[in-house]
This record gives sequence, structure tokens and C-alpha cells, in this order.
Amino acid sequence: MDKLQVGFLIYPSVVQFDVMGAYQVLTFPPNIQVHLLWKTRAPVTSNEGLILTPTTTLTDCRPLDVICLPGGGMGQLEVMKDDETLDFLKQQSTNAKYITSICTGSMILAAGGLIQGYKSACHWAFREQLAMFGVEAVPQPVVIDRDRITVAGVTSSIDFGLTLLGLVCDQSVAKTAQ
Repeated sequence: MDKLQVGFLIYPSVVQFDVMGAYQVLTFPPNIQVHLLWKTRAPVTSNEGLILTPTTTLTDCRPLDVICLPGGGMGQLEVMKDDETLDFLKQQSTNAKYITSICTGSMILAAGGLIQGYKSACHWAFREQLAMFGVEAVPQPVVIDRDRITVAGVTSSIDFGLTLLGLVCDQSVAKTAQ
């Protein structure tokens, strides 16, 4: 059986815990392969100064089963205007089982037109801006709306990983990872 392919978009000023909390959980089962994605394989500096190294590029990325957009504090603003990245996300979303975000990563999904017509969680300070994109921003820590999973803030990253494990594996795997 092929491994489930999960891709986290990392970018300059990404919030590293948005990535690492869920990454820790999702790398637990052997049937999931997690990728760190960016335009190049050059190291990316997080919002906190941690150096993250992409494992593949947007160009070389194979089809993903799960796309995850972590937040960036304010780092997501540049990504929201980046046509190359938004086009990659739109292309990948056509076959992905789940399109997901953590914290302000939902702003990137909204900028790419990927959560309009869906309910979405977002960091509390950005809910009004998310609503300006035509997204129903809801004040819940985890929101599952069809094939979209969004979580509110950085501390929800682990909850996101466990929720996703419960959906793509089963609850016993999620409980064991916990």
C-alpha cells in the first residue's frame, strides 16, 4: 500500500510550531510520509529564527493526499500574494483528500480561493480579515467542513495532527500517537 502523502508549505517567517506540532504527530504511523515544501530546497528561516529545510520543491512535488498551510504570524502576507505558490496549491487541491490549515494558514487558503463556501477556523485576531474573503470564520479550535480541516491557533497544531490521524488512519492510531 502506498504511503499517504502529506505536504506542509514552509515559507519565510512561517510559525515553526504550526508545522512541528502536527509534524511530530503525523510522522508517528509508518504509512504516512510528510514533506516540507517550498520553491527551492534552500533553508527557510521561521518566524522564531529556526532554520527549516524543505524536503521537496513545489515543482518537484508529487501529488499530495493532504495539503497543510501553517500560519506565519505576518509571514503569510507575502505568500498570499505569490501567484506561483497559490497556483501550486490550486493544482494540488484538485486531487487531495484534505486541504488544511493551522492558525493564519487559512488566510493563504482564502487568498487562493480554496475555502470560500466553507466554515473555517483561524487565529482569533484574523477572523474579520478571513471573513472579508467570503469565508465563514467560526470561533472553534478545530473545524471540519467536508474535505477542509482548519484549526485556530498555534496550540491547535497537535490537535490538528491527532484529528487528521483519526480520519486517515483510525482513532486507535490517533490515541496511540497521543
